[in-house]
Amino acid sequence: DPQKTAFLLRKAWTLYSVTPLYRFRRGRLREYARLLSAFIAAEKQKGLAVEVGVELDIKVALSSLADLRGSEQDQAAVLVQLSSRSQASSRNSEDKLVWSGWFCSMFGDDLSENVPKDFTCLPLFLTHGAESYTSMVGTWFQKTFDCCFRRLAISPLNLSWMVAMWAGCKLDRAASAVELVFSVPRLSQPLDISYTIHPEDAKALWDTVQKTPGEISQEEVDVFMDCLYAHFHRHFKIYLSAAKLVKVSTAVASAHCDGVVKILHSQYMPGVLMLLTELAISQIQ
Repeated sequence: DPQKTAFLLRKAWTLYSVTPLYRFRRGRLREYARLLSAFIAAEKQKGLAVEVGVELDIKVALSSLADLRGSEQDQAAVLVQLSSRSQASSRNSEDKLVWSGWFCSMFGDDLSENVPKDFTCLPLFLTHGAESYTSMVGTWFQKTFDCCFRRLAISPLNLSWMVAMWAGCKLDRAASAVELVFSVPRLSQPLDISYTIHPEDAKALWDTVQKTPGEISQEEVDVFMDCLYAHFHRHFKIYLSAAKLVKVSTAVASAHCDGVVKILHSQYMPGVLMLLTELAISQIQ
């Protein structure tokens, strides 16, 4: 449902992989919210005891995003939101959202098929907000559900897959340009090269490369990238293959090698999340 997931679009999400959560119970989300709220308050007060349920300056809400999953075996996504209420403001004033994170599994059957019943598989965790809150939330989940969080980086190989897949997508509105950003190694001063391609040209190139619609091979991705490199070399006499691909941007989504993704088009959100779930599972396994 695009309306329910609209708030997930056009935000820079930092990616983590998460091992299965032990004895996580979806029916206890309100209780988890109270316990996490007390934990954050205690951390902010440097270890002073805080009574669970007392009105705090940080409010925690946990909710289930029932529609955000790929298959019947996937667990529904879980959204964690932290809101702040200024002490100077009135009780009726609206809370300010300061941090969001969500656990997700989109066609994560490879992992869920091989774990015991007491474990919940939500291998992909996306965060938006201050790293201090990410650290506190991650610490609480790791202690409470015996799981492990790790930052999820994206390799140049996976970035090239992303730009090939997303450049070939049909869009119902005017598409933004396809951009690839390369970092040039072994220089005394950092140097990035930005390579921008008209979206229709990128799609036309991909359509000539792809043999079977709906299927993608490593060979096709390599040919697509080699064509882009050859075109750039013809005009600028620079071998981009000697540089490192660090970021790709399309009308569907953008992704950075540091593991930061921005989803831009609701229609292709499941496909983007499926690829990211696959990367998260590969890091866990």
